[in-house]
Amino acid sequence: MPHILIVEDEPAIADTLTYALRAEGFACTWLGTAGEALASLRERSADLVILDIGLPDLSGFEACRQLRSFSDVPVLFLTARNDELDRVLGLELGADDYVTKPFSPREVCARVRAILRRLAPRSEPAAPGPFQVEPERARIRFHGQPLALTRLEYRLLEHLLSQPGRVFSREQLLDAGGVASGAGYERNIDSHIKSLRGKLRAAGPGEPIQTHRGLGYSYDPEHS
Repeated sequence: MPHILIVEDEPAIADTLTYALRAEGFACTWLGTAGEALASLRERSADLVILDIGLPDLSGFEACRQLRSFSDVPVLFLTARNDELDRVLGLELGADDYVTKPFSPREVCARVRAILRRLAPRSEPAAPGPFQVEPERARIRFHGQPLALTRLEYRLLEHLLSQPGRVFSREQLLDAGGVASGAGYERNIDSHIKSLRGKLRAAGPGEPIQTHRGLGYSYDPEHS
């Protein structure tokens, strides 16, 4: 039974989420502050954290920043703000998705299930050409060199490697990275691809990620 940690200072919202998630078969724990949540997660991991941005002691952004220093647990942000900058900042900090208040409990449950499905371990990790994919460590090697990838960069590269030669659109890469396609975030994929290319060039020869103008990106083994 997956364990969901809810970090929310409003009891009515926490009760609604707890009821909906338990009805879907999840185990839930509710904490009202970021400090309590961080202390709890240092002692016992969760399968996913639902994290409110407007907490009384620390912002959800700062809590996520601290959490990422010791845990890779998936994070779903709850936010009362619908500003794109906030959404992008949350995703850059390592969040997996976000929901804007007011929200439907069914939508939250669906997003939780989708995140957990995406992160489920794969039985046969891809290892094409000069790449070695180590999903249990969320690590990829290129020509034997481990790449220092962000969470989103890891997911993007893993997805490209999964189907050599296939052209993935920006929207498909957003989905693979766990970012809602309606977040107005499509063009930011270009900056992440640029960063990936720089790290690949530093690790070994070749230009394995190819650009297809107006279409998207692909992994081309012949250019590795």
